[in-house]
Amino acid sequence: MKALLSQAAGGPETLVLADRPVPTAGRGELLVKVLVCAINYPDVLIIEDKYQFKPERPFAPGSEICAEVAAVGEGVEGWAPGDRLIAVTGHGGLSDYMLLPAAKAFALPHGRDPMEGAALLMTYATTIHALVDRGALAAGETLLVLGAAGGVGLAAIEIGKAMGARVVAAVSSEEKAQAARDAGADDVLIYGRAPFDKAQSKALAQAFKDKVGPDGAHMIYDPVGGDYCDPALRAIAWEGRYLVVGFPAGIPHLPLNLTLLKSCDVRGVFWGGFAARYPDRNRAHVAQLFRWWEDGKIRPRIDRSWPLERAGEAIAWLSDRKAVGKVVVDLRPGA
Repeated sequence: MKALLSQAAGGPETLVLADRPVPTAGRGELLVKVLVCAINYPDVLIIEDKYQFKPERPFAPGSEICAEVAAVGEGVEGWAPGDRLIAVTGHGGLSDYMLLPAAKAFALPHGRDPMEGAALLMTYATTIHALVDRGALAAGETLLVLGAAGGVGLAAIEIGKAMGARVVAAVSSEEKAQAARDAGADDVLIYGRAPFDKAQSKALAQAFKDKVGPDGAHMIYDPVGGDYCDPALRAIAWEGRYLVVGFPAGIPHLPLNLTLLKSCDVRGVFWGGFAARYPDRNRAHVAQLFRWWEDGKIRPRIDRSWPLERAGEAIAWLSDRKAVGKVVVDLRPGA
């Protein structure tokens, strides 16, 4: 089988396409043939040794897949060869075949596109956990979404609307603004590229305030970080909730005096830890996502796809923050 391997720490240009033996499913495992692998920001970090988990090299990155069962290991029930599934893998998805603990797999709903399936779990499961468990978003509240045209940003718009919130989307271009509108955002703000000086930061804070309204944003969903954090926090409502999701723009220095003045909460969102500790609650969230998917309330947007041999380009595209929606690698024949 073919696999795109990280053999040394570095950027996507360091990845090497290589032949590897097809593994054998052990107890509790499924051997799966990967159909589509979605690329997420952890894939950018993991090959640079900047992620919290560091697999032993060589390894294939690729943290989210839609796949077909090729073989079933001992003790596994409910799965048969040919069944299609989606799963978050941590790594390993950029290979023709991989081993997957059966407990991590979710059956792909019948008739669903494998590309959309591969792009569902990481962003939408993170977001439903964030808005429901960490933020307790209520109908009628105002939700400000930063980086709103990325995978988690678009998921936050759609889930926020499904939960009855007013959603204000913040993005960096008119193209991304249109994607946010298409996802259902009630209002859109186009901001500039960081870094910001003091005057620019102050102007952005005022722009956020103007968009969210005089009461402020009851919840801020921040998968961006960096210089966007301070201006957004200044637009939060009294007793608002600021959800920390990721840091592609850098880890911000939070002005804690603002949390005192607004009596607001800053809450971390680590979906992987939640799913590991509370698998039943996570499965209930995924079941809700499937219902919304079936009803047309959510739908993963695919920005573009690459074949396996060019998957490094997909990682670079995401790293450069060019994606509008999700980036995927299509491993099916003829892709």
